[in-house]
Amino acid sequence: MTMRTKLITSYRNERKYPFCPGCGHGMILDKLDQALVNLQLDPKKTVIVSDIGCVGLSDQYFATNAFHGLHGRSVTYATGIKLANPELNVIVLMGDGGAGIGGHHLLNAARRNIGITVLVFNNMNFGMTGGEHSVTTPTGARTATTPLGDPEQPLNIAASVAVNGASYVWRGSSFDKDLPDRLAEAIQTDGFALLDILELCTAYFVPNNNFSKGLLESMLDSGDIGRGVLHQGERAEYAKTLYGWAEQLKGKPILPPKPLPQKFQATLDRKMHVVVAGAAGGKVRSAARLIGIAGVMSGLWATQHDDYPTTVKTGHSVSEVILSPEEIRFTGIERPDILILLAPESVKKVKHYLPKMAEDAWFFTTPEFAHLETPARKVILDAKAAGIRWRKLSASFISIAAMLSLTGILSQEAFVEAVQMTQRPAIAEKNLATLPDAEKLVAWVNS
Repeated sequence: MTMRTKLITSYRNERKYPFCPGCGHGMILDKLDQALVNLQLDPKKTVIVSDIGCVGLSDQYFATNAFHGLHGRSVTYATGIKLANPELNVIVLMGDGGAGIGGHHLLNAARRNIGITVLVFNNMNFGMTGGEHSVTTPTGARTATTPLGDPEQPLNIAASVAVNGASYVWRGSSFDKDLPDRLAEAIQTDGFALLDILELCTAYFVPNNNFSKGLLESMLDSGDIGRGVLHQGERAEYAKTLYGWAEQLKGKPILPPKPLPQKFQATLDRKMHVVVAGAAGGKVRSAARLIGIAGVMSGLWATQHDDYPTTVKTGHSVSEVILSPEEIRFTGIERPDILILLAPESVKKVKHYLPKMAEDAWFFTTPEFAHLETPARKVILDAKAAGIRWRKLSASFISIAAMLSLTGILSQEAFVEAVQMTQRPAIAEKNLATLPDAEKLVAWVNS
């Protein structure tokens, strides 16, 4: 003998609505109940999401899951709920006030095509807080904040989400007899669905504007804003797309580890602090990164900290690299063992280091900054005297190669291997082609 599933005759509970007499909220909620009954959705897999306003009271009258949050944020909550569990039926109840406050959430949900259904209870004003104008108040309408008539153009919510990628868009009124069917269509839509439901606020908008059901229907039937199903289309639903990708990548690391093998033996027996300072756009960070990579491949610990302005291609660019035979606990540099200064943009950023440097430290710089005083050993990298061309994009690489040759903190072989292993072939080829210039620079310094 098979057990027959008991039909759900109502998703409403025993509580009575608190809305004003004649308010459209109760009518819409009753028709939502009819739609849910027609669909026979599992209450345990149905979530009603609301925010602040008269409509924000609605979720408590349904025997489903519910989430209530901040004004204008109901669509974001619903998006998170749907992404957490795509099997849920997520229905948003919001007013035109919430739609205005969180309008960008509506647009983003539409363009993503997240599979939630949004019901906008559009009574064209803020009905809970005193009848102030909202983003959908018609031009010329009187409200508590527009007593001489609203001078603004109302937001066309339906058209806005339609043009931004929604799968289903409908507009009508709380009086529409086919609203339960339209609600069911929207809920069954595999993507973002929105119903812009115009209704009466009998506490404020109706008395302030001598408004009525007849005028509401005339406004909808005028053709100025459109009525009925305004847009219907099919495209991939956002949550399903993400979960589909996740299934494809199951068991696979999203960013596969790329271990650096130890191929060389470092002679460094203490922590070494290196600062490279140049101009933004001068490949300072990528060149300094090669020091750390070569260090790791030489059996050392390495860290890198970069400092550059938000403009990225203008201003200073400073990289701090630490090499150590032991694990690095503190990644800041208070006193460099090696400082390379190549451009005026970074002088202010690193000048404070110079008097702190030890006598056995190294200060590499160009003739432009030869006058700067420091106890450290000063090495002037004079490209012109060495007979090489000093290009902005290669200056950092050449200087670091010269520094490694003069200080011996890492082998040149490790540096070359770092270039070949981590840079695209075309970039690696360009960089390695400048090594003879670094050798000329070193030869000139030693001469």
